[in-house]
Amino acid sequence: MKKILLQLLLCISFMGYSQDYTTYVNPFIGTTNYGATNPGAIAPRGMVSVVPFNTSGEGNTHEKDQNWVSFPYAYENKIFTGYSHVNLSGVGCPDLGAVILMPTTGELEIDPKKYGSLYSEEKAQAGLYSNHLDKYDVDTKVTATQRSGISKFSFPAGQANILMNLGQALTNESGGMIKVVNDQEIEGMRMVGSFCYNNPKTIYPVYFVMKVNQKAGNVGVWQQHRKIEGIEAQWMSAYNGQQRIIEDAYYPIIGDSLGAYFSYDFEQPTEVEVKIGISYVSIENARENLETEVANVSFDEIAQRSKNNWNDVLSKIDVKGGSDDDKTVFYTALYHSMIHPNVLSDVNGEYPAAKTRKTKITEGERYTVFSLWDTYRNLHQLMTLVYPEQQLNMVNTMLDIYDETGWLPKWELNSTETFTMVGDPAAIVISDTYMRGLDQFDQKKAFEAITKSAYPVDGGNPVRPCIDDYIKYGYIPVEDELDKKLWASVSTSLEYNIADWNIAQFAKKYGDEEKYKEFLARANGYKKLFDKETDFLRPRHKDGTWYSPFDPNDGANFEHNVGYVEGNAYQYNMMVQYDIPGLIKQFGGNKSFTKRLDEIFSTGQYDMANEPDIAYPYAYNYIKGQEYKTQEKVLELREKYFTNKPDGIAGNDDTGTMSSWVVFSMMGIYPDAPGTPQYAMTTPAFDEIKITLNDQFWNNKEVIIKKTGGDSNRIASIKIDGKTIKGYFIQHKDLVKAKEITFVMK
Repeated sequence: MKKILLQLLLCISFMGYSQDYTTYVNPFIGTTNYGATNPGAIAPRGMVSVVPFNTSGEGNTHEKDQNWVSFPYAYENKIFTGYSHVNLSGVGCPDLGAVILMPTTGELEIDPKKYGSLYSEEKAQAGLYSNHLDKYDVDTKVTATQRSGISKFSFPAGQANILMNLGQALTNESGGMIKVVNDQEIEGMRMVGSFCYNNPKTIYPVYFVMKVNQKAGNVGVWQQHRKIEGIEAQWMSAYNGQQRIIEDAYYPIIGDSLGAYFSYDFEQPTEVEVKIGISYVSIENARENLETEVANVSFDEIAQRSKNNWNDVLSKIDVKGGSDDDKTVFYTALYHSMIHPNVLSDVNGEYPAAKTRKTKITEGERYTVFSLWDTYRNLHQLMTLVYPEQQLNMVNTMLDIYDETGWLPKWELNSTETFTMVGDPAAIVISDTYMRGLDQFDQKKAFEAITKSAYPVDGGNPVRPCIDDYIKYGYIPVEDELDKKLWASVSTSLEYNIADWNIAQFAKKYGDEEKYKEFLARANGYKKLFDKETDFLRPRHKDGTWYSPFDPNDGANFEHNVGYVEGNAYQYNMMVQYDIPGLIKQFGGNKSFTKRLDEIFSTGQYDMANEPDIAYPYAYNYIKGQEYKTQEKVLELREKYFTNKPDGIAGNDDTGTMSSWVVFSMMGIYPDAPGTPQYAMTTPAFDEIKITLNDQFWNNKEVIIKKTGGDSNRIASIKIDGKTIKGYFIQHKDLVKAKEITFVMK
């Protein structure tokens, strides 16, 4: 009766949607061309993702130990070695990819290089993935809740094995513990961390509990023994430096390259379900997560629940018109934007505090994976507009991290600070959220936190290195970079400028006029880096002379160069989104500015795969008579780089940043200047877009964006509730109170 009631509730829930939005999600988009996404099963904002691990072993195009691979799955790879349960999506450095589950048949084999299998019949949709392991004739399906992964293996008759491999992972950390609890349960932990290798102390455990619905005939563990040299080695030939299998070991085993197995002898084909709960706090919490979310619930019911959850979040934006490929690009991008940041807290609210990892309890959801150098530019604006309750939890998480460490996060991962990339991005996210009117957080604490990072402190400022020179000179002199005190003097200066401008806006709204003037003046420091002879923002010495030799092409394609990180002088030329009018004056007027912007696009200097120039297509909106170029460039870039194919993202998705660019651009609005509560406007990709708003925050239930008139891509006029507006920008407050925004096309 309980099962029937659950199915009925699921059906009723799904009937509320005008369509099945998950049919337009293609999880294979971004799984090649270094998009670094994966087709694994995950719930919205899930801590757990069950991902086919295929970047280990000979015969693969991308092999994790042979070249720089930051992803557990690559579309072009062929060798499958299991399902990893903690993973990252769209990142550029390897980490996690751990707690790997693998089904095999025949004699027990524990070496992934030997038990790896070719696979076929691969399918993926939101919350569900499946394939067929050719070597073993085993069908596999996986799905997930927020904190648990569920696998279904269809074995043929005969000997079968289920392996839990803690030795294999994407992270290069090692060490762990594994224990067979009984013939249906395993528990343990695995060390992960050192993302991007910027902070080698950032290692930490991930805990798990695994339960199988079939009793095993044989159980055991394996361990890689360390290599012993010298006279003792004479008596250790049987296991010295070897992997050893210990049968019937119902006690904890600690070390490197650990694993455990359940073996079966099936008289007939048999389906086996495996459920794995994850926690970053404790084994007990991993068990509670598992029992709370998936106990006594079948695989099919969980898969349906996951589908319904995805429909719930995707349905917040409903589109009409456009091709099926357009809808697939759009909803897959929205799907990717809902993966990170993800939940870190367990079902009981516990989470590991930043820095100390002491167990704390959160009132709302505690989030993690803050790739803020990327996401401050658009993802958090998307969350603020469409999912404000999530964005508030993210801001509150940042403020909790400030309480726990004394600093706002920079690139936070599972309560560790990786210090990846440059700038002070949390200040931008918090200020932008505040400026858009989503201000239901501790504003006093927020203002204290964002200003603390902006000054020198005893012992050094970990968020803003060389902040003393930045304040002294108005920019970071190139000497600080040459002396290896920081990366990229120009890039870092510009990021500090953007953060300071955002702090100024927060201060003005908060009522601190003195701080407003101080930080506004600091934000104008970019003008000191503008070389009027070349019209570039370029490295500068302490004495005011320009660094030379200077070639604005240096640094393209992620090559190292002086002044810039992940870009060159062209790609940072106009990264002053908060003051494009002021930048135009530096260029000497609209004509020179437009000429350089045209040059960036026409000579291939624009890089769609990276963040510094991500807003450039919208810069034409600031030049009267040139706005049509925004419409042309956005369409051109969308159609070229974002497609319904595995290579359909220009490069790393950067935890949803590239995907958020597509979501906004296809809706015809883009938050081009973080901290300025506005959207630059361009031609929508669809005839109608309905954004369901949370009326608890925006006092409006929905806003509809329509495209009417001619069939060209050129905008003739834009109307808000029937009134034609001037220009190609709309304020956030006007967007969320509007009933209908109409793009009239030429």
